[in-house]
Amino acid sequence: MVDLYNYTCSYEGLLLPVMSEYTWSTGLRIFLYLIAMFWCFLGTSIVADAFMCGIEKITSKTKLIRIPNAEKKEDKFVEVKVWNDTVANLSLMAFGTSAPEILMSVIEIVGNKFKAGELGPGTIVGSAAFNLLVITGICIVCVPDGENRVIKSIPVYVTCTCFSMCAYIWMLIVLKLVTPGVVDIWESVVTFCMFPVLVVTAFGIDKGCWCKKNNKTSSELEIGIEFSKIDADDESEATVDIIHMAKDLSRNHKDLTEDEATVLLTRQLQEHQHHNTGWYRVHAVRGLTGGHRLLPKINATLKQLYDKINRQKEIEQHMNENIDVSTVDLSESGTRAVVEFTASSVAVLENEGKVRVGIRRYGKVDIPVTVLVETIDGTAEAGSDYKPLKEEITFAVNERLREVYIEIIDDDEWEPDEIFFVKLSIPHESKDIVVGKMAINQITIINDDEPGKLEFSKPSYIIRESNECAQVYVNRVNGADGLVTVRWRTKDLTAVHNKDYIGGEGTLTFEHGETSKTINLKILETNMMERDHSFQVELFSPSTGSAIGKISKAIVTLVNDTEFDGLVSRIANNTKKNLDGLRLDTSSWKEQFNEAMNVNGGDVENATVIDYILHFISFFWKVLFAFIPPPSIAGGYLTFIGSLILIGLMTALISDLASIFGCLVGLEKTVVAITFVALGTSMPDTFASKLAAINEKTADSSVGNINGSNAVNVFLGLGLPWLIASIYWEAKGERFEVPTDTLVFSVILYTSCAILAILVLFIRRRLAVFGNGELGGPKVPKYASGLFLVFLWIFYVIMSSLQAYKVIEVNI
Repeated sequence: MVDLYNYTCSYEGLLLPVMSEYTWSTGLRIFLYLIAMFWCFLGTSIVADAFMCGIEKITSKTKLIRIPNAEKKEDKFVEVKVWNDTVANLSLMAFGTSAPEILMSVIEIVGNKFKAGELGPGTIVGSAAFNLLVITGICIVCVPDGENRVIKSIPVYVTCTCFSMCAYIWMLIVLKLVTPGVVDIWESVVTFCMFPVLVVTAFGIDKGCWCKKNNKTSSELEIGIEFSKIDADDESEATVDIIHMAKDLSRNHKDLTEDEATVLLTRQLQEHQHHNTGWYRVHAVRGLTGGHRLLPKINATLKQLYDKINRQKEIEQHMNENIDVSTVDLSESGTRAVVEFTASSVAVLENEGKVRVGIRRYGKVDIPVTVLVETIDGTAEAGSDYKPLKEEITFAVNERLREVYIEIIDDDEWEPDEIFFVKLSIPHESKDIVVGKMAINQITIINDDEPGKLEFSKPSYIIRESNECAQVYVNRVNGADGLVTVRWRTKDLTAVHNKDYIGGEGTLTFEHGETSKTINLKILETNMMERDHSFQVELFSPSTGSAIGKISKAIVTLVNDTEFDGLVSRIANNTKKNLDGLRLDTSSWKEQFNEAMNVNGGDVENATVIDYILHFISFFWKVLFAFIPPPSIAGGYLTFIGSLILIGLMTALISDLASIFGCLVGLEKTVVAITFVALGTSMPDTFASKLAAINEKTADSSVGNINGSNAVNVFLGLGLPWLIASIYWEAKGERFEVPTDTLVFSVILYTSCAILAILVLFIRRRLAVFGNGELGGPKVPKYASGLFLVFLWIFYVIMSSLQAYKVIEVNI
């Protein structure tokens, strides 16, 4: 009689197979189990997403602390975090990223009748190797060229690294030295208790208990802190930042719609804000499943503008605050050629015969540029006072300055000063060329050789706050002969220097024939609802021969721009709504199901074909795990517990799939563990660390937590199942036996590679040739470092596999 339930690899799994596969071909079963295994990896990543959101909700809990206020009668309440960031990262966050590996090891031992298995320990060591070697290598390479990332929290990082190395050395001591091939209860207790010891030690170092403390954690409240250091404004600092950024965006990019400006501002705030490891992991998982991303997607056109804005901000960070600023960068960070006159006006004596007009080009200079120059009558008439001009002027590649000469007609009759104009225009429309602000030059024909008088163009200026700077014009009248200078200075009236504007004093220099100059004064932003402040600009100390004219002082008044303020307010409010929609946790089951059942979390407009494919593949898991209680209920604890149970079920399923797949293809469980299973469980961490390496200014969120996570894997992933099994066998009067040959060799090999990897990071931090940072740096050294670490992982996999198949014999 044929037993339909007794066939190849039918007894390898705990839950699988669920039906008889007696009639299935081996090739079909291999294919189906491989696809199912990776599909379950995807499902585990999705439920781990919910798990991390629950952890984030728990660790972000805050409390109110009363602070005495000496200036006012009532006290100030300050909101501070309950969880210390270091404790949160090493406990719940590390457990969240390592939960599949830890639960797989526990489930394997329980399902194997409390006998040691190969899949769980192999996955823990294999995952540690992939995390430290491959993910670190990818993070080194993916940092943009010319940039580097350093680990900021060195004491905590060193602590985690030491505990990680001690964890694997302790494994060797337990398995080969103290009780070879056996794990006693005291050994499993010590292994498990190393986890709280790690957390307490890192917390103490973070608090400065054993070493000098350099930085305060985000949750610390300093005793005796000055009340003035605490935000006393009703409006939060984050809201103020949003308003300031909205003003910059609206002022400098007026062609953007409100919706486009909101999307750009939202992405800029999210991308440049510091995020922890959990945030990047959730974002990576949602990207792999076509889900609701934590960074809003933008189209190609907006992406180009977004990159330009970022480049401009990087330039501004390196500029001195006191340097005079112009209003708008018409070159758009050097992507367009800007052509304008070198001065807005010039003067010429009638008997000189001709006048020189300078034209300059800046911005994009690697293309030829053609502009049209033509004269326009004023009080001076073409033909009788000057010869008209209308011709095209071409700038060659990298040519920045051109000159044109206009002939002046000299007659014998006396006449007052006369003017005409020269205009610049673009004869052939081009997106790469634009005319600058000085597109019209006023030319004055004068009849004397006096150096002239210097005065303001008008006694008062009204400047709206939508302008970045106040432009105050100084004219040279009644003569323009020779070089003259004049000093200027500002004086506070109701406006205050360095609070409402940046004033000071300076010198204007008029070259021979120049008749107009500009004083640029930067206007500072204010949060005042009504603005009507003034300051004065005064001319003094003209050079010998020249004099101060009638208008020696000018009053500049700063006023609100109602229309501009309304636009900024709308953009800021929409941005805050968008940021609220990009939070990690969900507020209700309705929101969870809405995000689960819609591609890109409902943002269909920005969904790509890949998003639809990934959404279709993961749709079942999304809807299934949407039944988990949202983090808003019970402070995230129900989400934590529900997700943990489902992760356990998923890892049990993956364990069966991996065991049967390995059996079908003839792979040892150890090889399956360090390759397929380790890669599947570590893939979300790979994308998360890569994104963190690119976006963060330090290396802490990308590689700083790897050693801590690897240590937690051993302390919980081996300590917990060892503790359970050793107690079980002790109760039966026996000892818990653990096969050592393959596991010990794998641990020794990993430890050796880990020491080399840590040494590489140390050398990279110390040597300038690598950019003095753990990640990034010069192109060739960073690629060499990354490839070396990946090579170490390949070496680890090959050697472990050869030893598992007894191709190489190592007696330890």
